[in-house]
Amino acid sequence: MNRAFFISISFATILLGVMLGFQFRTTSAGDNIVPRDREQELALEKKNLVEDLYKLQTEISDLATKLEQAGIGQREADEALGRELAKIKRFAGLSQVSGPGAELLVQSRPGGAGIDVFDVPKITDEQLLKMVNELYSAGSDAIAINGQRITAISEIRLAGNHINVNGIPLSPPYRIIAIGDASVLKNRLELKGGLVEYLSEYDILVQIQEKEVVTIPAFTGELYFDYAKPVKEN
Repeated sequence: MNRAFFISISFATILLGVMLGFQFRTTSAGDNIVPRDREQELALEKKNLVEDLYKLQTEISDLATKLEQAGIGQREADEALGRELAKIKRFAGLSQVSGPGAELLVQSRPGGAGIDVFDVPKITDEQLLKMVNELYSAGSDAIAINGQRITAISEIRLAGNHINVNGIPLSPPYRIIAIGDASVLKNRLELKGGLVEYLSEYDILVQIQEKEVVTIPAFTGELYFDYAKPVKEN
């Protein structure tokens, strides 16, 4: 039932009410003017009109209830879709997130060479990628390097004297934020023979702090699809 039909029923109800009132006045005008048979006929017609009016009022009430329920159902569907969209955006890295986690400060050890004779940063893109993968393996939900959100399409690669993340050139020291169980993340990195020990052999110092709450920004780069296209529903 649409809203137009609901309005039509309401109009019909009003019209019947007017007719009923007219008929009632006619039957009440005087017993001496209206014949007996006609009076009975009008009384029956009045009774039928009252019954029809009651039925229409009941139908209007039912329609109003259905319209209200339909509106509530639509709102619930919209809210469910909104929650699902928010979940997908969080998973894809398109929304800011916060939670417990760890903060890593990665830099050349004080007194180390820092940059070699070829003017290449001491900390390489491969080493940063190892740290990101290790954090994800330890259960991290979200990671950012110097404010750049790491997503499934992020690139960490050497570009001249900088390391590009999401196409943005970053310079040391590198501040890596990871959301997850802070103690698990820290212990995983500091395992004997683990990543922190491995990087120290290259004069790279990794300082790890457990945090009750850290905030990771949303991915702000452009999303491009070379081959994927939306699928039209049948």
